[in-house]
Order: sequence, then structure tokens, then C-alpha cells
Amino acid sequence: MATRTTAPSTRTAGLTKSLNQVLADSYALLSLTHLAHWNVEGPGFFALHTAFQTQYEELFVAIDEIAERIRALDAYAIGGLGTLSRAAQMKEFVSALAQDEYVLALIAATEKLVADAARARDIAGQAIASSALPIAASALSAHCL
Repeated sequence: MATRTTAPSTRTAGLTKSLNQVLADSYALLSLTHLAHWNVEGPGFFALHTAFQTQYEELFVAIDEIAERIRALDAYAIGGLGTLSRAAQMKEFVSALAQDEYVLALIAATEKLVADAARARDIAGQAIASSALPIAASALSAHCL
């Protein structure tokens, strides 16, 4: 059985790399948000617990859409926890945090994701990749609200 080793075209290689970065960032943010959801405590517990759950559920959907757009570019989405973590290079929580520290850490992670999504949007615009521009713009708008 032959193994398919399709490399992205020169025109979309930079976009594929950028979308894979957004994918890794999104997965890392999902993981951090889920951890905060599990471990948050204090007077704002219920509101934060609920907000964190909403965010990681939305990220899960977005991650699948990003990976499908990468495949639509005839490239492969990166995967595996180690690979995604190395690509995202987001600081993990080393222990349980106070409520405000979870929120601040998640804001910092979100800012990295938004910056990388903006780069992907710009690259998509330059590559005139109509199938990728909407997902980069969508990822950017979803995390800027």
C-alpha cells in the first residue's frame, strides 16, 4: 500500500504552518482552560467554572474546524500532546492558582492565540486562499470577544 506524502504547495506552505500554530495554540488554551475549570475555587467559583466550560467547549469545535481547513489545503494537521505543546509554547500552570491568577493566565494565553490567528489571517489574505481566510478570521473574532 502506497503512503501518501503530499506536501503543501509553495503558495500555501506558510499558511499551513501558520494555521498549525493556531491549532496548537487553541489546543493548549483548551487544555489550560479545562484545568482552570477543574480546579478553580473561591467566591466566584460557579461563574468562572461555567465560563471556563463554555470556553473549552467552543475551543474544541474551533480546533476541529481549523484542522479541517488545514486538510482542505491538502496538508496535514499536527497532533499529539507533545507536538502541540512544543508548538504552542504556552506556560502551563504549575499548581492550583487563585481565581484572578487563572483569569490572567488565560488572558495571556488567549492574547498569544489571537496574535497567531491575526498572522494566519494576514498570510491567508496574501496567499489568496479563500478556504483558509474565513477560518483564520473566525478564530480571530471568536477570541477577541
